[in-house]
Amino acid sequence: MWTNRTDPRTYSPMSNPRHAALKAIADQQSDWDRLDFEGNHVKDLFGNNVFNTEQQRQRLPKEAFKALQQTIQYATPLPMEHANVIATAMKDWAMDMGATHYTHMFQPMTGLTAEKHDSFLSPGEGGRAIADFSGKELIKGEPDASSFPSGGLRATFEARGYTAWDPTSPAFVMHNPNGATLVIPTAFLSYTGEALDKKTPLLKSMAALDVQVRRVLKLFGKDPQRVTTTVGAEQEYFLVDKQFYVLRPDLVNCGRTLIGTEPPKGHELDDHYFGAIPERVLAYMSEVEAELFALGVPVKTRHNEVAPGQYEIAPIFENTNVATDHQMLIMQLLRRTADKYGLVCLIHEKPFAGVNGSGKHNNWSMGTSDGENLMDPGDNPHDNAQFLVLCAAVIHSVYKHGDALRMAIASAANDHRLGANEAPPAIMSVYLGDQLTDVFEQIEGGSAKSSKQGGLFQTGVDILPELPKEAGDRNRTSPFAFIGNRFEFRAVGSSANIAGPNTVINCMVAEAMGMMADKLEAATKGGTDLNEAIQSLLSEVIKEAKPVLFNGDNYSEDWHKEAESRGLPNFKKTTDALPVLKNEKTRKMLAPAYTGPEVDSRLNILSEAYAAQLDIEADTIALMAKTHVLPAAHRHLGQLVDSITDQKAIGIDAPAGLDTAKALSKTVADLEVAVTKLDSELAEAKAFDGEPLDHATHYTKAIIPAMDAVRALADSLETVVADDLWPLPTYREMLFLR
Repeated sequence: MWTNRTDPRTYSPMSNPRHAALKAIADQQSDWDRLDFEGNHVKDLFGNNVFNTEQQRQRLPKEAFKALQQTIQYATPLPMEHANVIATAMKDWAMDMGATHYTHMFQPMTGLTAEKHDSFLSPGEGGRAIADFSGKELIKGEPDASSFPSGGLRATFEARGYTAWDPTSPAFVMHNPNGATLVIPTAFLSYTGEALDKKTPLLKSMAALDVQVRRVLKLFGKDPQRVTTTVGAEQEYFLVDKQFYVLRPDLVNCGRTLIGTEPPKGHELDDHYFGAIPERVLAYMSEVEAELFALGVPVKTRHNEVAPGQYEIAPIFENTNVATDHQMLIMQLLRRTADKYGLVCLIHEKPFAGVNGSGKHNNWSMGTSDGENLMDPGDNPHDNAQFLVLCAAVIHSVYKHGDALRMAIASAANDHRLGANEAPPAIMSVYLGDQLTDVFEQIEGGSAKSSKQGGLFQTGVDILPELPKEAGDRNRTSPFAFIGNRFEFRAVGSSANIAGPNTVINCMVAEAMGMMADKLEAATKGGTDLNEAIQSLLSEVIKEAKPVLFNGDNYSEDWHKEAESRGLPNFKKTTDALPVLKNEKTRKMLAPAYTGPEVDSRLNILSEAYAAQLDIEADTIALMAKTHVLPAAHRHLGQLVDSITDQKAIGIDAPAGLDTAKALSKTVADLEVAVTKLDSELAEAKAFDGEPLDHATHYTKAIIPAMDAVRALADSLETVVADDLWPLPTYREMLFLR
């Protein structure tokens, strides 16, 4: 535990709470419980809290174990007769781990997880209790669904909703200071069967892609039992001291600072990126990782990110459904564990204006039940016809549905990040690298004869070994980049549930795979040689999709102009992107995962969330301006005027001080006008009566400019108001004091 010698609430020499917090932070000392990785080797820790294959094998009868494994590996239905047996074994295991309750964890359209805990105990004879958990309780739960976003799928008074056990994502035990809970990943459905969650559409999209990819593989003489998508999602986040956090209403309410000037030093010196991890942060990271290891989450990498106070954690690839559940656990534990170290974890896309924001790089690939990575081009991609067909389908899907891909990562938070130096622009394009670009250019021109090779990298230092050199560089500015054996979707926001973007990717790639399979099957049935059919199809597909291919600098203004000439959409705001859900092209592509009403509901939910977020931010910045910034500025102005008056009383002329006071007075007056304007715009926005998307668009056009005006004036005051009067922790303090 991180402790303080000084409590800022009782520290009397400084009346300014910010200065008291600074004193408390300066007096901090480490006193955390150290983890024992010598006595408890990490390999023995991994999966300890998971009802995994090993536990299933030990505790289940052979037939039940076999049936459950078939379901997990090949998505076959689980016979009902095994449910009670599995439930009893799961309960016994969990209670052996200290669990007293169980919960169905689901992912409603809030972007977070939800859970309702029920005790294992039931009343027994003689006033005693028995531990009970049936197959029915394992398979189905019934939380109240009335207070979760439904986007018009159902009325608020209609409360019934169901959670359905997802056997493909393992159950686990989550410990707390006073016990433990068995957590069962589930889908979440309404009484009438519509999906109210993120998991159900994701599972449907994976099933659709499985069918279409296996059609293509069959043409190459392969017949795997299943094709799955895999994901490894890198998670970026900031850490700030809790002493500062509680003094910032904007961080508490909004997850980002609404007021604050850039620090004199940011990341200009590139000294934070991959630098030595501060001791306090490293201790925190180690505890997060230890808990994740025990929960079976295969986290692999940790490091300092580019911005001061920014860090990253990254897992190894997993089945997309499991990876999504694990990604939610990563965010939960990052937030929960931070408090033990006197820190707060910020997962907002842009906590600090003018400072690099945070994303969640979504590394996407496909694999078979036989263990083949379908996005691995091999040493000579020009000879790998199967890979070229599959890769071309992915490229074509981004070309055709780049607008839907942009919609999939749209949010008020991510709008602040896209197009800045830390993130790709809102234009969706594909980077292939030198090797694959050359191969596809050869195919477009007739046929591919060769693949560029990397060779060895000569360091010029005798004691250093020769290093293998890849055939092409990487491009960190591309939103959808091929990086060796997967595509990295870099535009996903750090706070996002990755289920949404991956559902869209799976659906659009499934559609493209179906198109490729249709044409190849028709050609070969008509007597065309498969290789000839592939060559003809690849040439056709690449020529059509070529506008989406770009290997250059996505940040450059030239690319923005060129992208427009290529016909690529550039939706800079969420409210520009959301109407894509009304397009018939998009709705047809999403049909394997969403019904028509479910698509409509997502449009409404995303619109409502956008408007609600801006509403909260506008209320917060107006309150901060009135109760923090303006009082501090008035005190400073009063002291300045008193000083000028005192100087004049003793015959000292102070023209510079008078000019300063006049300028400050004007800024204060301008801020008061700007706050009044924001209040007026906000009252009108709150009273807006119209469709959710129109409401959201009103916030974009009216509230954002009004907030920007307030911020600009408040930030200018931060640079002139006396430090001992300024009440809000500053960027230079929050980003650099650990």
